[in-house]
Order: sequence, then C-alpha cells, then structure tokens
Amino acid sequence: VNSMEIHCSDVIQRNIKGTSAVAFVSYSSLGNIINASFFEEMNEKDQVYLNSQVVSAAIEPKKNTPLSQPVILNFQHMEVKPGVKKTFCVYWKDTKEGGRWSKDGCALKQANKTHTICSSTHLSSFAVLMALHGQEEDPALTVITYVGLSLSLLCLLLAALTFLLCKAIQNTSTSLHLQLSLCLFLAHLLFLTAIDRTENKVLCAIIAGALHYLYLASFTWMLLEGLHLFLTARNLTVVNYSSINRLMKWLMFPVGYGVPAVIVAISAASRPHLYGTPDRCWLHLDQKFIWAFLGPVCAIICVNFVFFVMVFWILKRKLSSLNSEVSTIRNVKMLTLKATAQLFILGCTWFLGLLQVGPAARVMAYLFTIINSLQGVFIFLVYCLLSQQVQKWFGEIIKSKSESEAYTLSSRFGADSKPSEWDVLGQVKRKYY
Repeated sequence: VNSMEIHCSDVIQRNIKGTSAVAFVSYSSLGNIINASFFEEMNEKDQVYLNSQVVSAAIEPKKNTPLSQPVILNFQHMEVKPGVKKTFCVYWKDTKEGGRWSKDGCALKQANKTHTICSSTHLSSFAVLMALHGQEEDPALTVITYVGLSLSLLCLLLAALTFLLCKAIQNTSTSLHLQLSLCLFLAHLLFLTAIDRTENKVLCAIIAGALHYLYLASFTWMLLEGLHLFLTARNLTVVNYSSINRLMKWLMFPVGYGVPAVIVAISAASRPHLYGTPDRCWLHLDQKFIWAFLGPVCAIICVNFVFFVMVFWILKRKLSSLNSEVSTIRNVKMLTLKATAQLFILGCTWFLGLLQVGPAARVMAYLFTIINSLQGVFIFLVYCLLSQQVQKWFGEIIKSKSESEAYTLSSRFGADSKPSEWDVLGQVKRKYY
C-alpha cells in the first residue's frame, strides 16, 4: 500500500479562511506508459526498471509557495529482484519533448526489499526506479562476435554471388536462397557496425527498426522456402511445375519484403519509444515488446515445421510406388533436409537469446554468438560447396583461369626468347604438373 505524509501547516497555509483539500492518487497501470525508459540519468551499464505504482499528490487551492517541510512518500515494491544496485526516488518533470523522470528535489530516506521511503520538496507525480547490476563486457565474447560475423558476412557474400552468377542452378529455389542471403548479409552487417550506436536516440531507434525488419524478412524468406518445397512435393504427383513457379513469382517479393514492413510499421506506430535501449539499438524488453519480433518468428518456425513434415509424408506415402532414386524426388528430399537444418540453425539462435538469464546466461551468450556466426557459413556450405552443379561451375572457372595463365605465360616466353614449341610445353608442364 502506498501512502503520503504531509505537514498540516502546508495544507492550512494554502487557504487560512476557507477549506483546503489534499489529493493522493495511485495509478495501477500508468507505469506501463511512462516507464523507466524515460529516466534522464539512465546509465548504459545498468538495467533500470520502474518498481512501484505511479502516485500523484496535490493540494487545493494551488499556490506557488514552496512546502515548509518535505512530503514523505511510502512506496510498496511491485516485485523483488536480486542484484539491485541503486534505488531512485523520482518525479515526473514536464519538458518540451513531453516529460522525463527526474531526481530533482527528491531524496531516498530508506529502502528494503519490499518498500521504499522517499521525501520531496514539492508535489507532483512520483515513482521508484531501481537499477540492476549491468553485465560486464566479455572480451572473448566480443572477439567471437566480430570474427564469427565477419566470416558469416564473407560466406553470405560468396553465396549471393554464386546464386547470381551460376546459371546451372538458376530457378525459383535459388532465387529464394538469394533473397535470404541478402537479408542476412545486411542484418549481420548492420548488427556488426551499428548495434551499439546509442549516442543519438533517434538514430538508434532507426537502427533498431532496420534490424527488426531485416531479421523478420530473413525468416519470411525461409517461410517462402518452406511453402515452395511443400508445393513442389505436392505437385510431383501431377507434374505441374509451371503453376508453382507462377505462384511463387507472384508471392515472393510482396510477401518476402511486404509482410515484415507491415509488422515493423505497426510496431513503430504503436510504441516508437521502445525501439532502442540504453546500451543496444534493439527492441526494448519492457512491456514484452520483444514479442513484436519473437511472435512472428515462432509462428514461422511452427508453420515451416508443419510444411517439412508434410513434405516427408508426401514423399513417403504418395510416391512409395515410384523409384526413390528418381532425380526429382531425390532433389526434393535433399532440399527439405537442408531447409530443416537451416530452420534449426536460424531459429535456434533466437531461442538461445531468450535463455540468456540466470546462472546459465554466459553459456547461452556464447552459444548464441557461435551459432549466429554459423548461419552464413551453413548457407554457403550446404547450398554452394556441396552442390554438384556449383562444384562443376567452380571447376570450370578454375580451369579457365589456369588456361588463361598458361596462354599468358606462353605468349611471354614467345616474345622474349622465341623458344621452340617443345620448350614452352615443357616449362608449362613443369609449372602446373
């Protein structure tokens, strides 16, 4: 229960001849709107949260004379959290930007696990903020992040170039892989270079919104990959590939880039102040805003899992009478296995991120960073290096380059010393064999 103590002289002096009134109001949900993110002295290293109801105090009639004695406010905590570093008594200070929590004129008198007693030299709206110990930066984790994401960026770039230039694998499935690689590349690049740019709050909010969009787009393209595999497997029995390609070409870009844009637009319009935190340009955990990202991700993972189960069921039951070595069936099986592994790699990353609490937080942070770094490597390895068509294309490039170097070497020898044909061939043979 919250309470207030005010000296009688402050009430009487307001209106000596008439009546005076004291108002003390406690709000049960106002703290969800004007929460700890509005604290003007928030430290980047600390996790500050509001741990009391917001209360307002006033005296009628109002006068500009200061209080003769500080008012005493007794707050009951909403929850008990271990590791509290500091407790702040604050009031709501109106500003040109709308308002902030400020400590001016407020003082902490006493605090325990369940209650905090504050004093104030003026009347306003008050609350109690608490700061938890911030996590220290782990140098090893920082190195793993930068090295791993740099490797992932390189692999994603090579994968995107392969999908673009290798004509032997040009199809709808490759187009989906290309868009996924591009979204992940941009997301990882932005994460690596701008995740901690918290100095400018507007810029930080824009970066958080861009990361929200790019990671959502990555999962949306994975959903389209799952849909494409399901439609391909379903139509194997009727040999109707053209309809799949027409449908996917019509759906790809509006869904792949449009649906994430709608989700981010709604999230930003409803709660723009929850984009960007004091130490990271990402979504606030307050008011469960992180579910604006995790909600769609969980839905996509569940839908894709259903798609993959149905694909395996179709291949096993509907096509059991056919030769399992038929190339089309074998390709669909392989693509489904790859997509399932890809879903696990990308989806598992964010679930590990959710588990970064309690005593296992450090272990989960390492697993999150390592698996996040493997995403680009996985895509390049599975869809490029392990593809026979891509291997053949790489071999042709290497062979063409070798022949070009041999021709250049032959021309140089011919211009310098005019050796015989057998001399040139002998030197080339010694060089390359």
